[in-house]
Amino acid sequence: MRFEVLTLFPDMLNSVFSGSILGRASVAGLIEVNCTNIRDYTKDKHRRVDDTPYGGGYGMIMACQPVVDCIRAVRKRLPEGGTRVIYMSPQGGLFNQEKAHELTQYDNLILLCGHYEGIDERIIELEVDEEISVGNYVLTGGELPAAIIVDAVSRLVEGVLPSSECYENESIQSGLLEYPQYTRPRVFEGKEVPEVLVNGHHAKQEEWKLTQMKERTLKKRPDLLK
Repeated sequence: MRFEVLTLFPDMLNSVFSGSILGRASVAGLIEVNCTNIRDYTKDKHRRVDDTPYGGGYGMIMACQPVVDCIRAVRKRLPEGGTRVIYMSPQGGLFNQEKAHELTQYDNLILLCGHYEGIDERIIELEVDEEISVGNYVLTGGELPAAIIVDAVSRLVEGVLPSSECYENESIQSGLLEYPQYTRPRVFEGKEVPEVLVNGHHAKQEEWKLTQMKERTLKKRPDLLK
C-alpha cells in the first residue's frame, strides 16, 4: 500500500514514518510512504503558496495553483490501482477504526495537509475525494492527522504486524476496551498480578479477560456499548 503525504513541512513527518513498525514495514516493501513538498510546485517567484482571503478574514489561504499541480503530479506517478485523495480537515467525517479498515481497500492514498487558515475551496471541489477529521479540535496543520491515518491504516496491511490477532482483539477494534495486561515482576510496590493470570486455567483466564473488557468499557467508554 502506498501513502503520499502532500505538505509544506515534510521534515515534520519523515522521522515518524522511518521509525519503529512503519519503518520496518517500509523496508520490507509492505508499505511505501512519501512526503512531497507542495512548495516545490508553486510558480510564484518568491515561492509563495498562500494569499489573503477574498471577503476579508484573518490569516492566509493556501492557493489553488501549487496545491492542484502537486496533487496532479503525484497522481500521475502513482502505479495503477485505486487511489483516494483525502484532505485532513476539521470539517471532515470523524476518523475511526471502521474508516481505517475501509481505507485499506485502496492501493494509494493521497493525504493533503492544509496549513494557515486552510485551502481554497476550489481545490476540494476539483481534486479531493473525501475530508477526514481526527477529532473535534483544531490543529495548526494537517501533518499530525495525516500521520495518524498512515499509522492506523498501515498496521492493518497484511504482514505489517506479526498476526491479525495483534489488532483484532485490542481496544476499539473488538468493540470493547482491552483487558488489563501485566508482565514481570509478579509484585511491584505491593501491587500483585491477578492470581488467575498466574495460576489459572486457560478457560478461566479467557473468562476473566472478557469480564474485564466489559467492565472497563462500561466504566470508561460506555458509548462503545451502544
